[in-house]
Amino acid sequence: MAAVTLQDVADRAGVSLATASRVLNGSARTPRPDVSERVRQAAQDLGYVANAYAQALARSATQLIGLVVHDIADPYFSSIARGVQIAARQHDRQVLLAYTDRDPQVERETVLAFAAHRTDAIILAGSRWSTVDDATLAGDLDRYRRNGGRVAIIGQRLPGASAVLPDNYGGAADLADALVADGHQRFAILAGPQALVTASDRTAGFTSALAKHGLAPVATVFGEFTRDGGFDAGRWLAGDLGISPGAGQPLCVFAVNDVMAIGAIAAFRDAGLRVPDDVQVAGFDDIPTLRDSVPGLTTVRLPLNELGEQAVALALGEATREVSIPGEVVRRESTLLPHTA
Repeated sequence: MAAVTLQDVADRAGVSLATASRVLNGSARTPRPDVSERVRQAAQDLGYVANAYAQALARSATQLIGLVVHDIADPYFSSIARGVQIAARQHDRQVLLAYTDRDPQVERETVLAFAAHRTDAIILAGSRWSTVDDATLAGDLDRYRRNGGRVAIIGQRLPGASAVLPDNYGGAADLADALVADGHQRFAILAGPQALVTASDRTAGFTSALAKHGLAPVATVFGEFTRDGGFDAGRWLAGDLGISPGAGQPLCVFAVNDVMAIGAIAAFRDAGLRVPDDVQVAGFDDIPTLRDSVPGLTTVRLPLNELGEQAVALALGEATREVSIPGEVVRRESTLLPHTA
């Protein structure tokens, strides 16, 4: 059976094809209310499905926002995506979601695809990589903007784009200060990939604050920015530093995101170590799944939903702007020293 066409609707309603299009595709030029009602009723009776591209042409907008994240399985990004979805609904927009698996080439291909689909805005959520990759992406985004698109970044700046900027450096520094104030003196860092700006900013903030207290990490381990990356790094720490149950000076491990911290705790558990009795662990982000984590994880809280909501507001605004988002240190059981537990 052939699909119902707009011409079929126009014939049923007794109007011209142009009039039917104005009613169903959202043109600013609208016919009389009785004519519009007749067209809509005809479309409903026939089961007509509107053509999204025709609607976009009539409105000069697709009502779509393209959201690009690094990892849809990571609660950090799913929380941001929820905030984007909430704000998009408030602006009568729908969200197209894509993930890159932290591959700059996939990110660029996704941006080009969203641009080809004429999304009203593109939001990129996640840390930046090398300046070479960013320069290529910035050129693609500049062409998209010159064709009427809007861009917002969650993470770090890109030329010409609005940005939501979590204070990764300051939040990590505040966490280090808090841990030292609690009595911690010996630290290791699970630093994530060296090329990832978010990971390097958090590592730098933490080590800089330690230096002010005359301290330095006994180990810095680089690896994947994932739960499995944290597990591998934690397993290496447990073996290489010779941590044993109930012995030695306490070691506090700072993982540059929560999912790495969760992976490290699992590795320590496999090695027969208890958190916080034998080793203490802190993370960054305060992802929602921490509510079910035992022991509770000390971390830096970012308002993840708000990051997404702010990005939509910036992406749909007229001017290029930046919004800074501070972190908040949240102390929980995972960093309690043995004599205070």
